[in-house]
Amino acid sequence: MPKSEANRKSLAGRLKEAREYLNLSQEEVARQVSLPRTAISQIESGQRRVEALELKKLAEIYERPVAFFTGEISGNNTLPTDVEHLARTASKLSEQDRQELRRFAEFLSTRSELKGQR
Repeated sequence: MPKSEANRKSLAGRLKEAREYLNLSQEEVARQVSLPRTAISQIESGQRRVEALELKKLAEIYERPVAFFTGEISGNNTLPTDVEHLARTASKLSEQDRQELRRFAEFLSTRSELKGQR
């Protein structure tokens, strides 16, 4: 397989995975990007190239940097995907809400430690 085709397939897989992770339908994404649903399907299957502005919009919707989709950076090197999602979501909260979330996370951590001691 030529390198450009392999890159397109890799991009397609990352886009589909990000959409599914957020439980978005192709129709929902298509509306936000102003494309037909079939275009999203073709992009996700690697049959259609993604224009730069489309990729930028998809990255915004999926709350990931463009470099993640192009393979320049990997989301798997630092934190699990669900933890990254929690962090992105928490970053949008007020400082007071983030403090409350931090206390709750500490509570869960302590509870898990106590269960492990039994």
